[in-house]
Amino acid sequence: MPVKQQGIIFGMMDFSGLHEALTAWFEAQREDLPWRQTEGQARSPYHVWLSEVMLQQTQVATVVPYYERFVARFPTVAALAAAPLDEVLKLWEGLGYYSRARNLHRAAQMVVEEFGGAFPDSVEGLLKLPGVGRYTAGAVGSLAFGLDAAAVDGNVMRILTRVFDIGEDVTEGGTKRELWALAERLLPAGRAGVWNEGLMELGRRVCRPRSPDCGACPLAAFCEAYRLGIQEARPVRRPRAKTPHYDVTAGVISGEDGRLLIAQRPHEGMLGGLWEFPGGKRESGESLEACLEREIREELGIEIAVGAQLTTVRHAYTHFRITLYAFACEHVGGRPQALGCADWAWVRLEELERYAFPATDRQIIAVLRGEGGQLGMDLGG
Repeated sequence: MPVKQQGIIFGMMDFSGLHEALTAWFEAQREDLPWRQTEGQARSPYHVWLSEVMLQQTQVATVVPYYERFVARFPTVAALAAAPLDEVLKLWEGLGYYSRARNLHRAAQMVVEEFGGAFPDSVEGLLKLPGVGRYTAGAVGSLAFGLDAAAVDGNVMRILTRVFDIGEDVTEGGTKRELWALAERLLPAGRAGVWNEGLMELGRRVCRPRSPDCGACPLAAFCEAYRLGIQEARPVRRPRAKTPHYDVTAGVISGEDGRLLIAQRPHEGMLGGLWEFPGGKRESGESLEACLEREIREELGIEIAVGAQLTTVRHAYTHFRITLYAFACEHVGGRPQALGCADWAWVRLEELERYAFPATDRQIIAVLRGEGGQLGMDLGG
């Protein structure tokens, strides 16, 4: 039985039953995914790392085609390091959380330039790579190098709080530290890779956040929350604050020759390095048209005439929501300058495919492609 102190697990008798139940289930049920090689072959650190980065906050079904395209284009870490960032971002387009792609590119360059093309084979070394935190270092270390390293993500945290009936708030730093300590004590020596991957798969397919399939769970016999009938009450998290909402404008700015003006977001920060139709957040008491004129002036140093509204796009990010209002605009004065952006370009509608855009702007592009003639009339009228 578990031993608790202040509600957190500090020790347990024998974990061998847990180990045997989970690893037997995983070896019989594990899904055939492109980053998993056949039994007995060494895992490639590059492919493990790439898959783990892509899987952060993203569903497996979404990741698979992106992973396959990435590996086809960048079969080695050296190929990824040598690629232009714009190409990496374009291939990542639609996967979201773009800081992952920028860190992926920087980390690949570090592996090539500072580690001679070979990934560090220790958790400490892996943690030196951009974008690699404790979970990713543990996952790559255990799966690719056979290290006895824990890997605690949301799936693993959920399993641990249910199996051991941990009722403390998992968003608190103290609870997180204890869960990591518990995960490290649970590691079967020499088999951390299969154990970690088994926990990941169990959390994804069986021990789900809602409606867990406890009848199919190999750990049901060991699960305190299941025994008490409170599995859906674990893990405990503090209530989320109300998500803020912002009104944002974007200008589809046409020049005299019909080309469109796009801007590249600063490389650091949210959606860094992606291209967009320029604009920004509306201030209190400001009309949408006045907002767009001001933002374009501040970002690019030009004057525009705001025309008809083309579309409205609603989008939710992790910590806020936006309503994006896109307008057809005409360039009426000034030469574009990169004042509040990394770069700018005049492009034809058919050339937009070369650039990486966030999801909101891809919806604007879809409207433009479907109503190209209407866009011309809006700007000309």
